[in-house]
Amino acid sequence: MILSSVTIPLIIVLAVVAAIILLILATSIKVVKQTDKYIVQRLGAYHTTWGVGVHFLVPFIDKVAKVITMKEQIRDFDPQSVITKDNVTMQIDTVVYFQITDPQKYAYGIENPIFAIENLSATTLRNIIGELDLDATLTSRDIINTQMRQILDEATDPWGIKVNRVEVKNILPPKDIRDAMEKQMRAERERREVILKAEGEKQSQILIAEGEKQSAILRAEGEKEQMIRLAEGERQKLINLAEGRAEALKVEKEAEAMGIKLVKEAGADNAVLSLKAMEALAKVADGNATKIIVPSEIQNLSGVLAAAKGVVEADEKKTK
Repeated sequence: MILSSVTIPLIIVLAVVAAIILLILATSIKVVKQTDKYIVQRLGAYHTTWGVGVHFLVPFIDKVAKVITMKEQIRDFDPQSVITKDNVTMQIDTVVYFQITDPQKYAYGIENPIFAIENLSATTLRNIIGELDLDATLTSRDIINTQMRQILDEATDPWGIKVNRVEVKNILPPKDIRDAMEKQMRAERERREVILKAEGEKQSQILIAEGEKQSAILRAEGEKEQMIRLAEGERQKLINLAEGRAEALKVEKEAEAMGIKLVKEAGADNAVLSLKAMEALAKVADGNATKIIVPSEIQNLSGVLAAAKGVVEADEKKTK
């Protein structure tokens, strides 16, 4: 009975101790995710940095001092009151994108890195805006972003932080400045509208004038072409008439020469020639000739020919 009364509490104590040991061992096993880094201290001093995988923490000696994420982080800081070079007070808020590159420096470099970045961005922003006037501040966001990123990145490097980007989120001037800017923008839009209308009307007038000019040129060219064609037709007509007269005169002369030749070859006497001359005069008299030359010696063949020549010349003059 004595053994049993002593054994039972001992077994219970051993079981409790074993459970505590198992619990300690279980809590000493750490699984580190891919995006995290564990800062491990041994007896209060930095010991090592754990990366992804399973790690064992020595109980009561080692301690996980800080779990640090290696993903890029975003901090949207509250609007800061800044004063421009021309003494205009405005509110500007910024967004900072940063990433931890050295967990050890981040854990031991500064007490509160995020608070330090916020204050550093505020002071840097005031310094940059203090060198710009209102108009330059409103139109120089890229310059402000670039300068702030360079300054913050250089200042946070000893803390194991890499500043990737800095963006000016909002620039809020005073209400009276905003009202004046709205009026200025409205006036500018109205001015552009008037200019565009004037340019449109000007272009329309130019196009109309160009159309009328082109139309007048085409009409003039058409009339010119028509006159040229008419003149060419009249010229060709005169040429054809002249050629016709010349051809008729040539044929007539050839016929006259042929007739004389035939008369000579036939050996006609004076009586026949006189008779033929009388027939020719009768035919001429039946025509429209206004001038008839009758030779004094009708029996003379040369006189008959001269009379015929006179009739022909009279007809030609009448035709002209």
